Amino acid sequence: MKRILIPAGGAILATGLLAAGLAGTASAAGDVATDPMAKSAADAKAIAQYWAESNGAALKAATESNVWDKSDVAKLQSKGGYSADTKPGSASPIGQEKKTTVKVQNVNLPKTIGKVFFVNSKGEKKWCSATSVQSKYRNLVATAGHCVYDTAGNTDVMSKWVFVPGYYQGKTPWGIYVGKQAFTHYDFDVYEDYDRDYAFVTVYNGIQLGGGTAKQVSKAEFDKYQGVKDAKDVEISRAEFRQCKLDPTSTTACWVKRGSKAEPTGPDYPGAEVAKIEVSEATYKDAKVGKGNGFKFGEPVTEIVTDTQAAAYKKAKEADAKKYPATVEQDARGNWTITHFYVQQWYKPATDTKFYKTVFYIIEGFAKDAGRLGDNVGGQGVSWNQPTGKYVRVFGYPAAAHPDGNKNFTGITPKWCYGKTSKKLVGSAAKKIEEHVALKCSMTEGADGGPWLLNYSNTKRLGYVNGVTSTFNDQDGNGRVDYISSPYFDGETAAIYKAASNVWSGKIL
Repeated sequence: MKRILIPAGGAILATGLLAAGLAGTASAAGDVATDPMAKSAADAKAIAQYWAESNGAALKAATESNVWDKSDVAKLQSKGGYSADTKPGSASPIGQEKKTTVKVQNVNLPKTIGKVFFVNSKGEKKWCSATSVQSKYRNLVATAGHCVYDTAGNTDVMSKWVFVPGYYQGKTPWGIYVGKQAFTHYDFDVYEDYDRDYAFVTVYNGIQLGGGTAKQVSKAEFDKYQGVKDAKDVEISRAEFRQCKLDPTSTTACWVKRGSKAEPTGPDYPGAEVAKIEVSEATYKDAKVGKGNGFKFGEPVTEIVTDTQAAAYKKAKEADAKKYPATVEQDARGNWTITHFYVQQWYKPATDTKFYKTVFYIIEGFAKDAGRLGDNVGGQGVSWNQPTGKYVRVFGYPAAAHPDGNKNFTGITPKWCYGKTSKKLVGSAAKKIEEHVALKCSMTEGADGGPWLLNYSNTKRLGYVNGVTSTFNDQDGNGRVDYISSPYFDGETAAIYKAASNVWSGKIL
């Protein structure tokens, strides 16, 4: 139902203009506000790599969303009955499975649920709960608005936003799905109205990162390849070194690591052997081409690395630029690269001199297209303008401690609550909420964004999303969360959902 938001002192015009200015790239049509997330496939790939590299280290480091503090866990007040703004409606789950009534409590968890991961305005890695839902292109995620829009920092959408269905301790069984476009209610996007605390996000095709097969290639093929690649120095014999130096296609790939008794000399000394010395890009550019000490040693070697590796090298370079002279850059495709530059140094050979050849590899199959979200895990239906006081099953990943400090959940595995929603809408003065639906449930933060499912089929693991967890409340005042609440899904919610459900997102790879 439509409300008019009027701040004290009649400041709505100035506040609205300021908020609209802060949104920047957001756009709105009626109640629908949209914000871009990963704007290109290259950006999306870099975001997926950020979360997946080092065996999911960033995923494991993330903690539950914590937009509510202890003072926010207050009582809910009854606000009266709901008033539907349009006729009740719904969109069937993917596959349009026939609904069945479920009475057993041995619950089969839906395949569609998972965690959304993001970086907030403070630079903190956080997560919420979410689910895949029905859409034309099978690419849509439903969650809480505050799990998409950074209300604390008022800095538009969260950074590096991804959805990982079936997430478990760093594992991404169906891939990582990077957010492309966020759809929220205009009142939440601009006024942070928690009566509209829901969001629908289109995601790119999933991407699976890791593994792959190393294939040895020529230097030219290595330079041309835009994926993950590596260059390794392999020790060879003196005879192999001499043969290598006679081969015009590989002469610059072979080099010497001088022994302890090796003496510097010129290139024309009988039996002189060349070693490569890594230098800065500026020194390399000033070096001559040809044969001689300080002359260029082959072409620069560029390796594609992860975000973490690039950051580690830059930090080491800041501490000791002479020891770490390579250049660290990000290319137009979003890949981080480290480029090494070498010059020649000739030596009279010593008995402990070692000989090396640089071997070039490309990693095939490191990044794979995982396909569309809905094709992999299915998608829940969505319903709106439904009567309150109905049974729902709510899923989420609770993790935070209760206000009294007790911690009953870990956030590692999903949990659920089941019961009838409140017959009347509820509100919270502390949270400026007037039109929520409540459910008796002890789940804590981390579960926010999780779906409230009507008519959930335990056999098909499908139902209809009729809400998302927004707030956590302590009705009896004992310092424990005992109720959760969701915005009431009405015709305006349906408008946001329908706008999002018809938008294509495409592939990363």
